[in-house]
Amino acid sequence: MFDIIINGTNIRYADGEISAVHIQFQGNDSERAISLSGYIPLTANEYQGNESLDALKVIVRTKLVERLQTPAE
Repeated sequence: MFDIIINGTNIRYADGEISAVHIQFQGNDSERAISLSGYIPLTANEYQGNESLDALKVIVRTKLVERLQTPAE
């Protein structure tokens, strides 16, 4: 299991509306042999309705897996 901790959200606005959100995170595997940190950029649509920490953890985990499975260029 990989534990994700949300450290913060950086919300960007344009014309008084949310334009993008960066979700800062840290993650470790259960043995703490692997650790990751950084941010995952979200669109306003991806963020809206997913503001809770539990929902953000799912999104971060999903996007991390997608990036790890993308072939290197």
